[in-house]
Amino acid sequence: MSDDILDTIKDQIESNPILLYMKGTPAAPQCGFSAQTVRCLMACGQRFAYVDILAHPEIRATLPGYANWPTFPQLYVEGELIGGCDIVTEMFESGELKPLIDAAAERAESA
Repeated sequence: MSDDILDTIKDQIESNPILLYMKGTPAAPQCGFSAQTVRCLMACGQRFAYVDILAHPEIRATLPGYANWPTFPQLYVEGELIGGCDIVTEMFESGELKPLIDAAAERAESA
């Protein structure tokens, strides 16, 4: 793993309270799992950052080793890996996701 890419990933995760590594963009997801995760996040009503891993192959190659999570999308909230599509969807359906996202957005606004 390249130190430069690791530094970039760490900086992205630390600089964005809500960050989604995904295939494509929120407006044009390039896989069903990314699309489903975006739907859950959009329903929470808060802004979130994203990184299109298809446009950044070095991040796509490095992030699974960094995160110890092999698949995409990957959602990070306040520097912590929440998980992928299944976990995000389960959290959304159970009502756990929105309070987590709202709290992260609120803390970011007051910082």
